[in-house]
This record gives sequence, C-alpha cells and structure tokens, in this order.
Amino acid sequence: MFPLQLFNIFFTASTVQERVSKDDLSQYTRGDLLEVPRTLFTHFGIYLGDNRVAHLIPDILPVFSRNKAAISEMVTNLRLILGVVAKAASVRVDSVADFAYGSEVLVNHMDAVCNQPALGAEEVARRAEELLGSISYSLLWYNCEHYVMYCRYGLVISYQTYQFCTAVRKMVCSRTSAYLMALLGVGAMLYLGSAASLTSVIFLLVSFILWMTS
Repeated sequence: MFPLQLFNIFFTASTVQERVSKDDLSQYTRGDLLEVPRTLFTHFGIYLGDNRVAHLIPDILPVFSRNKAAISEMVTNLRLILGVVAKAASVRVDSVADFAYGSEVLVNHMDAVCNQPALGAEEVARRAEELLGSISYSLLWYNCEHYVMYCRYGLVISYQTYQFCTAVRKMVCSRTSAYLMALLGVGAMLYLGSAASLTSVIFLLVSFILWMTS
C-alpha cells in the first residue's frame, strides 16, 4: 500500500478556490483542471477547449451495450453506481454543463494544494486525450482524481483517497471501534442463532469490502 505519509511531500493545506460560472466558457483555458463538489466526493476533469471536458467516470452501460449514441448520453446516477461496483469506467468527453451536473466549477484549485508544478497546458490536454476510452476503475486506487493528477502533474495520486484512508485508520484503530465490533458480534450471534449464518455474513461483508478497495 502506498505510504500515507508520502502525501505530505506533494500536498499542503489550502482553502484557496477559484469558482467560475459553468456558463462562462471564456474563463476556461485548454489544460485547466476542473472540479465540482458532490455530496460525498469531488469530481475532476480536464478542460480540452470548445466546451469539452475529459473526465474519468464509472459507467456500467458500455459493459452491456455497444450503442454509441446511448453511451454518449450523460451518465445517470444508476449507471455510475453500478459502474463503481463493477469497476467499469471510461474516460469520456462531455460539455462543461454535463460535467458540472448543476454544481459550481472550481478551476485549478489543486495548483494551490499540490507542491508539484503543473505541466504545460498543451501537455496536460494531450495526456487527457491520450487516455480516452474504457479503463479499469478502483474507488480508492484509480479514480477520477488519479486521472487528472497524472494529466496535470504527472502524479498518479489522490488526495481524497489519502483523506479517506486516514479517517478509516483512525476509526479502525480506536478503542470505541473495538467495543462496537465486539457488541455487534455478540448481537449477531444472539439474533442469527447459528455460527454458520454468522460466518456467512462476515465472509460476504469482508469479501465485498476487499472487492471495492482492490
């Protein structure tokens, strides 16, 4: 596993954010790193010019269909969620409005967070275009942030993943967590009434967690 401490080399704390209207395309430049806040995460993309944004997004539809017209339509939440579970994704090009999905757009916020200098704008866009198409997806180890970080800085890393792993480590290693797991284990044994059933539940849960984090 990538050492979490290594992220301190590349990241510094910052709250500087440049918000721009997704309708004012004159404020975007080819090679810009765009990000839009979601409810539970932040989505990232690279601006290619002419109202086009390249971004990596989970999508289950290409697994079952070769209908290019249907696939090119904006990815729905259901397609996205099923894509996450199936680890199926693609780097695709959408308009700024479709990429933003109703959220505010932040431009080059990561420049103030990452100590690594950005590559030239044309090189950033070239890398983004070079990776267009189907791609394997991992919620923790290769997501939309890994993609844009590679394109703009040459680093395949994710600040969101770092924050998530740090939070999980704190929870798992806490004494409260140990007490809760013990209580849950006792409760499951009492209610399920069968060691075999309990083993099955634990096995399925652990298998799902390992699948999603691999």
